[in-house]
Amino acid sequence: MSYISDMRKYIGHAPMLTAGATVVVLKEKKLLLTLRSDTHTWGLPGGAIELGESLEETAARELMEETNLSAEAFRFLKLYSGKELHFIYPNGDELYTVTALYLAENVTGELRVNDGENTDIGYFAADALPELEPRAAMITGFIAENGIF
Repeated sequence: MSYISDMRKYIGHAPMLTAGATVVVLKEKKLLLTLRSDTHTWGLPGGAIELGESLEETAARELMEETNLSAEAFRFLKLYSGKELHFIYPNGDELYTVTALYLAENVTGELRVNDGENTDIGYFAADALPELEPRAAMITGFIAENGIF
């Protein structure tokens, strides 16, 4: 069970504030994206922090859980917060998130969907991006504008 799942038992679908990490993985000028099973849109690996974790530990755990990849290091890029990070899941759960964006460095492992949160995974060129989940679109714009991708 996760912290968010535990809290949902008490607050139902009401708005909740969470913190988490999102991970940018690049390979040969292509961006790694995961196809979300809940919204059927593409996003970046990442998720909510668990009790006692650092944001870097969250980035590493989420990267492994969602992609089967690990990174030697995570370089901090930007902190996101505010109404742009408000999200309502298809089941009605509502979140406001504070998200630390990291660039994964020296990535290793065999790419595969590793959890039930995603149904597909792949690398995409900047000129061939699929339909992105709104938060992923915002982050992708930032990394493109700053020459990271």
